[in-house]
Amino acid sequence: MTYNNNIYNNEDRYKIEKANRLEALENIVENHTRTERHLEKYSDISSLEKFSDSIVKQADREADIEILECKILDGNQSNSSDLKYLERNYDFAKGYIEHNQDHMNVSALENMKEKQQNRRNELTGLH
Repeated sequence: MTYNNNIYNNEDRYKIEKANRLEALENIVENHTRTERHLEKYSDISSLEKFSDSIVKQADREADIEILECKILDGNQSNSSDLKYLERNYDFAKGYIEHNQDHMNVSALENMKEKQQNRRNELTGLH
């Protein structure tokens, strides 16, 4: 009989991974809901910069929610799904930057441009 240093078998790993994904999904949904309520309540008070940052965070959270849902339901994430969500986020952010760059804080704009570059690099890696 051979001794296996691996404490968890594949089924246990799958259960642990699924539980972690469910917990991550719950956290993201709670953050999304909390931010959504905050935006509804204080959008007239908040600065344009903070409001635009919140909208971008919400879009990222929505994409993360969809990805986690797919991972939980399918058991894994295919490259085609990654590509689809990444392209959607890239297109959304591109339009957002084009529409709001004149009103954004310089550091927030640079941060978004850096994220866009990272998305472009990831897109080329997935194609």
